[in-house]
Amino acid sequence: MMPRLGGKYDVDITVTSKPKDEYQTDEYFDLDLPVAPAVMVGDEVVVEGADISEHEVEVCICRHLGLPEPHLEKKGLLNRILGK
Repeated sequence: MMPRLGGKYDVDITVTSKPKDEYQTDEYFDLDLPVAPAVMVGDEVVVEGADISEHEVEVCICRHLGLPEPHLEKKGLLNRILGK
């Protein structure tokens, strides 16, 4: 999801992946970062400790960049299967 959004918008994307145990240390909590899994856009914590849809992340990116929010395209089952 992130590489696709990074290509679509002029944003720098940093992905941090560590073993779960490293997120439970005092050193990590001292960094004042959100509980993993998390998504931050700028200084805003979009979601913490849960999953998020690509559309929700894209909306936050657009808000951060001052762009109009994208519309959620609802596709029917047949269109999703056929890739339309």
